[in-house]
Amino acid sequence: MVGKLFRQMIVAQVISAMTVTLCMLIDSIVIGRFLGVEAMAAYGYTQPVLLAFAAPGAMISAGVQVVCGRTLGNGDREGTDSCFTVSVALTTLISILGLVLVLLFAGSLSTILGAGKPSSDNTVYYLTKDYLTGFIIGVPAFLAAQMMVPYLQMSGRRSRLVFAVLLMTVLDVALDLLNVLLVHGGIFGMGLASSLSYYAAVFAAIGCFIGKDTIFHLRLKGLRMDTLRSIISGGIPTIINSLSLAFLVLLLNHLLQMTGGNIAVAAYSVISTIGNLCYAFCNGNSSVALMMSSIFAADEDRTSLCELVRSMVRCGVVLLAGVTLLVVIFSRYLVLMFLANDPDAVPIASRGLALFALCLVPCVLNTTFKFYYQGIGRIRLMEIICVLQNFVLTSLSALLLGNIFGTTGLWLCFLCGEGITLLFICIYVWSHNRRISFSAADFALLPSTWTISEEDCFEYRVCDKEDAAKVSEEAVRFCTAHGEDAATSMIIGLCIEEMTNNTIIHGPKHYNKPFSIEVRLVINDDGKIIRIRDNCIGFDPVHYHELHRSDDPLAHIGIRTVISLAKEAVYLNTFGLNNLMLRM
Repeated sequence: MVGKLFRQMIVAQVISAMTVTLCMLIDSIVIGRFLGVEAMAAYGYTQPVLLAFAAPGAMISAGVQVVCGRTLGNGDREGTDSCFTVSVALTTLISILGLVLVLLFAGSLSTILGAGKPSSDNTVYYLTKDYLTGFIIGVPAFLAAQMMVPYLQMSGRRSRLVFAVLLMTVLDVALDLLNVLLVHGGIFGMGLASSLSYYAAVFAAIGCFIGKDTIFHLRLKGLRMDTLRSIISGGIPTIINSLSLAFLVLLLNHLLQMTGGNIAVAAYSVISTIGNLCYAFCNGNSSVALMMSSIFAADEDRTSLCELVRSMVRCGVVLLAGVTLLVVIFSRYLVLMFLANDPDAVPIASRGLALFALCLVPCVLNTTFKFYYQGIGRIRLMEIICVLQNFVLTSLSALLLGNIFGTTGLWLCFLCGEGITLLFICIYVWSHNRRISFSAADFALLPSTWTISEEDCFEYRVCDKEDAAKVSEEAVRFCTAHGEDAATSMIIGLCIEEMTNNTIIHGPKHYNKPFSIEVRLVINDDGKIIRIRDNCIGFDPVHYHELHRSDDPLAHIGIRTVISLAKEAVYLNTFGLNNLMLRM
């Protein structure tokens, strides 16, 4: 189930990862073809600011994935609502502060970014300032879109997520063309078109948080400091990741200006724009890994985590190998989309793009592993990988190779930085496990502090009625082996058989795809907990039991019996999966 779920989620997550990059990609194509190389250079100078604003959005998104992963994994509805409320409030506050500061200091920022000082012959300065002003108007929607993505994924609203991104893309193309062909709003109009597109995407998705079926609710009492600390703590590694990347772009712009002037900066602007689109595949793969690892780690689910590691590596390598091949083959044609009117910049950008693409496979492995490690609580390791991957190793490679090979050396710094970072991860894992191995279990790096041992955990996958009978028998044997009396063992076996049979009988009626039911039983000092997870249509047996309390006592006897036998029953629907937890 984990592998299949990962593959289903990655498509929507890759598309959602493009919410930050698609408008930037479209803007750069139109800027390069209609507004010239100076405008393209100005756009390149703004990239560190755009990345810096992506940082708090990425922080909140990652913090939400970690915190909500834990609360959903533990069945904590109050904690889930608190996370949603605090993330909305934090996004609003950062949006307002960012909007005011950039509007006030757009000119000073343009100079700091390398566009020079205002003068009659420095067109690039004014172009940089104009794009920043147009783009910053959309920062509230820009950040809100990033914050909403994990909630849409966790609630199983992947189709709405895809629709919002497609709407944003189509609208941005239309507004950009309207700007350059009819309105003639220049580069300011390009930034404003992106802003309006982000607002459209947010309004398209916001309906998912209003209906009665949503699992996330705004609660004034949910504004808790402990939740805020948890979100920030969970998101700080991502801030480090984004800021490291922003510093890297700033350094490379400076080195390229020294070696090749504005033409080289414009070429890098094209490469980074196409690269951001490629990175969407890396970020999509890693975001799914973070969400799923957070939930599985809260449940201390070793089996699912090891299966997750296998799935995320397999999907990441296949996806990015394909992307690498396409970019290398079509590098010149991709560059011509941006720089058709600037023949001097085309060969520089084409060569740089082909060399850049070689870093994508190690990049997806590094990015996915670092976010997976964040999900399981290895925060320090994640932070070290962030700094090495996005700044230290790549920057050192740029300084060394740029000094030897010039501009070509600067393009090679990405491959060297990613390759050495991947080697660091391997050496760390081998040192931790005291052996050289490429197994999923070794790279999973499961914490030794977990309280649920493998001996205390029983797991079984149910695919038909025969399996439902077998899992009940096996669960009874497991309980007996752990010292439970015959009556308790039989009750646990009855609850498992009843709920799995109920799913097999009723689930497929509304679900025309292959279904799967995963049963997990844990017996330790904390008690006896049954978790039943299936991929059928959403059904909340706890709520159903409440609705039918006054019905005929013989009606719905199975669900009545199970809920009454449990000390606590909690149902959650995450990623479109039913999760029923029974504390016996």
